[in-house]
Amino acid sequence: MSMPDAMPLPGVDEELKQAKEIEDAGKYSFMATVTKAPKKQIQFADDMQEFTKFPTKTGRRSLSRSISQSSTDSYSSAASYTDSSDDEVSPREKQQTNSKGSSNFCVKNIKQAEFGRREIEIAEQDMSALISLRKRAQGEKPLAGAKIVGCTHITAQTAVLIETLCALGAQCRWSACNIYSTQNEVAAALAEAGVAVFAWKGESEDDFWWCIDRCVNMDGWQANMILDDGGDLTHWVYKKYPNVFKKIRGIVEESVTGVHRLYQLSKAGKLCVPAMNVNDSVTKQKFDNLYCCRESILDGLKRTTDVMFGGKQVVVCGYGEVGKGCCAALKALGAIVYITEIDPICALQACMDGFRVVKLNEVIRQVDVVITCTGNKNVVTREHLDRMKNSCIVCNMGHSNTEIDVTSLRTPELTWERVRSQVDHVIWPDGKRVVLLAEGRLLNLSCSTVPTFVLSITATTQALALIELYNAPEGRYKQDVYLLPKKMDEYVASLHLPSFDAHLTELTDDQAKYLGLNKNGPFKPNYYR
Repeated sequence: MSMPDAMPLPGVDEELKQAKEIEDAGKYSFMATVTKAPKKQIQFADDMQEFTKFPTKTGRRSLSRSISQSSTDSYSSAASYTDSSDDEVSPREKQQTNSKGSSNFCVKNIKQAEFGRREIEIAEQDMSALISLRKRAQGEKPLAGAKIVGCTHITAQTAVLIETLCALGAQCRWSACNIYSTQNEVAAALAEAGVAVFAWKGESEDDFWWCIDRCVNMDGWQANMILDDGGDLTHWVYKKYPNVFKKIRGIVEESVTGVHRLYQLSKAGKLCVPAMNVNDSVTKQKFDNLYCCRESILDGLKRTTDVMFGGKQVVVCGYGEVGKGCCAALKALGAIVYITEIDPICALQACMDGFRVVKLNEVIRQVDVVITCTGNKNVVTREHLDRMKNSCIVCNMGHSNTEIDVTSLRTPELTWERVRSQVDHVIWPDGKRVVLLAEGRLLNLSCSTVPTFVLSITATTQALALIELYNAPEGRYKQDVYLLPKKMDEYVASLHLPSFDAHLTELTDDQAKYLGLNKNGPFKPNYYR
């Protein structure tokens, strides 16, 4: 039985007709727009099929050549205000002077100094302990007469350290220990303030050694203290200017790699000045290495790759303090984390923390991210890289750039594509690609920034180590490698407690006698770890 037609309503039919005309006009207008658009935009099915395929080598070659050509270009810091990629003239070829007429520096662009000064001022707000040390000691000038040549990362935080050393009476000449970590505007601000700084982001290897040489080899200026991060400066002085050591009072070194080199020199009887191992001081190792990396590993990876960590399989090579920090952060975001280790104690710690300890060969085919933090060489070899799955992310959190065998990837059969600053796709003949970050150099300082507060702890430790070595009476320190005295470690920590409104409990006389301690410290023996 058929239903009767609906009864017409007076006036409503006309309104419905008008609405239908408007709707149709909009639809046809939209279809016209789509029709005029390039055909490529609406071939979604075809695009999805192409997306799931590896690109063919022949179809990729011309594009990759033009992109990979930029892999040697200089890129500004991830935290930098300005991008230096639009200016390809080498700073070595520029004639620059600061507002005082001095040209005793070499930076990317001295005109960026104002921006760099603002970044330094921001850093000072979270480095209250170092500023406190500057105020307490600048009256007596404990570094008066010190001529410090330094080779560290040049960031806003390091600038606060350098300017503190100058306020305490030192003259400084500075270069960068990493070709990617320099913040160009900060280097400009230091140069404007009169510091002889030679560094810019994106240096070539030749530029790197040239900058170190300019710091050391200066007519009428002879360094008497060295502050090094990685040992490259110390190595250069030994290699090129061994006579400089006749006036050097001491070396302060803050990295695993650099300390290892110092111990090698000492064992061979070639260390001709005292050296302070800052890396193994408690305040450096337990704070900078652990807590700094716990926060900065995620920052560096997300800025470069936008990766989501939940469910990702990650292998961390090395479970020292840096490895512990990285693993804690990754685990908290839901990543499945594997550990490789050579030390049974560190391996046992990893097991107790809930991580699987494996050999790299056992998991290399399945992991999504590979992170090195051992301080060793060839931890990730070409064989490992060949066996990685497509789109595996590879990066280094150790100081040295030797942990990943990047040199083995620079061969004719592999194609390099620069994706963004400090991100390269290395593409195999079958189309597989590995995502390499910072060309195997230190991820957090090359691709992001690190927490200012924790760097205040390290910088204060470095400053005290320099003061100690420079002012030590003759004979206190032999030609050997020393740890920072425990009392100084505790002093550095105490300077930072006011930031948290923390109040220490004081021992009673009876308690101090019971423990066999001085009420004012040190509270732990030097062998305590």
